[in-house]
Amino acid sequence: MLKVGVFGTGHLGKFHLNNWKEIKTAELVGFYDPNDDIAKEVSEKYQLVRFLDPETLMDACDIVDIVAPTPQHFTLCEKAIRKGKHVFVEKPLANTMEEARELVQLVRESNVKLQVGHVERFNPAYLAVKSIPLSPMFIEVHRLAQFNPRGTEVSVILDLMIHDIDIILSLVKSEVKSISSSGVAVMTDTPDIASVRIEFNNGCVANLTSSRISMKKMRKMRLFQKDAYIGIDFLNKKAEIIKLKTPQDIDAFAFDIETPNGKKTIALSNPSVPEVNAIKMELEKFCEAILNNTPTLVSEVDGFRAMDIAHQIINKIKHNTINT
Repeated sequence: MLKVGVFGTGHLGKFHLNNWKEIKTAELVGFYDPNDDIAKEVSEKYQLVRFLDPETLMDACDIVDIVAPTPQHFTLCEKAIRKGKHVFVEKPLANTMEEARELVQLVRESNVKLQVGHVERFNPAYLAVKSIPLSPMFIEVHRLAQFNPRGTEVSVILDLMIHDIDIILSLVKSEVKSISSSGVAVMTDTPDIASVRIEFNNGCVANLTSSRISMKKMRKMRLFQKDAYIGIDFLNKKAEIIKLKTPQDIDAFAFDIETPNGKKTIALSNPSVPEVNAIKMELEKFCEAILNNTPTLVSEVDGFRAMDIAHQIINKIKHNTINT
């Protein structure tokens, strides 16, 4: 049984608490939160011990689950790794690239597992299309949210877009060639809306739009690859695949079209979307990696790469702002 301590029990931290309680290989031993009002509420609701010192909680557990604000990630991660504790940390991995680079090195030198909470990797709609070969050459993403003061200590790139950056980097097996971006700070001191174009060495192009000041919510990714289009609706948990029909597409709706190369048969299908609790699944998979001594599904290197691209985007927006 893996003993777990949760660090940060705000909005997302409570989701983690609820899910840890349902994971059979884990045991919640307590939590740390410096906010007295939140701590009192959590202690009473979850009948859970509040630790007043983070290091004392770390000493009492095997897994340190960090759901604290981003500026606190590095300090908590560093202490936990040096104590030999396994770490689950919410995205982004750290607040700065220097901190992220140091954490990657610390994990490399230690005998611990670290997983970054890029929860969209476990979204049911994304899992539904993982059964087919994904090799996109053009990607279009829209991630729009209504304004919420929570999470605005970082830009929309690190708050929202980083989810899509992580997925794109996991799909495109090529190095980034160039990035162009623009963004505007509307409600906060950092960009609240951003438009980004990422070009890869293999020719793939990804266009991403993220906003946290939208009137409507949207979390959609469209993948275009040879002979296929894949649509993923992360918000509504739906997926669709449109491709050239093969003998395996027996359950797909099919229709013929005339092309310059003759008649083609198109298959349209909506793959079965599993009933999955994404947060619970990512925490369960982290436990499995520890117990089986296998790689984590979203490693510290994955978290670093997503941060690296996100910070390149942020720096380009800053450069564009200065020169306008």
